[in-house]
Amino acid sequence: MDSATLQLTHWLSPAFPTGAFAYSHGLEQVIAQGAVSDAASLEHWLSDVLHHGAGWQDGVLLALALEPGADLDTLDAMAQALQPSAERLQESTEQGAAFARTVARITARPLPPRALPIAVAEAARPLNPDPAQVIALYLQGFATNLVTIAIRHVPLGQGEGHAVLARLLPPITALAARAARAGMEDLGTACLGADMAAMDHETKEVRLFRT
Repeated sequence: MDSATLQLTHWLSPAFPTGAFAYSHGLEQVIAQGAVSDAASLEHWLSDVLHHGAGWQDGVLLALALEPGADLDTLDAMAQALQPSAERLQESTEQGAAFARTVARITARPLPPRALPIAVAEAARPLNPDPAQVIALYLQGFATNLVTIAIRHVPLGQGEGHAVLARLLPPITALAARAARAGMEDLGTACLGADMAAMDHETKEVRLFRT
């Protein structure tokens, strides 16, 4: 394993200080509604979000931003415009700003705050990475954070939760390979349940998570 891969693994770990633990991507709401109540329903919900929601969309945006000569300002504006609710915009931009700030401190490179997938791509570009690898690590970190939330708040046992994550890893690899070959025309989502959960979460009076 080369140092670039280790760097990417470090940056895209759920432990990297982006504050990801504070964002549930609407999962808090669907747990409260009873739509996610066990390992099977968690796996179904996560699979939908990865394949038809923010997972796919962020993967394509990452791929586009990693292309040589990509207009990162335009892609950042698009990434923000594509967010379906105020909370989801907050989730992407606040994590992206924290990611860029931390990588800038590590590398001494000036990195502006951007939506998370664009911030990751901008940081990773000097490493000349395989786009599919970056996307796979990004999606693994995203899924791992949500599984950790479900372990605590469904609640699930550690074994059950990580078994869900293990079953999602092969589909994540395939999804990353597809996203790496995608173009602008492939952007879009069809995960209305998760989007509506995020919108409902905005109106909760008592919340454990920001989203």
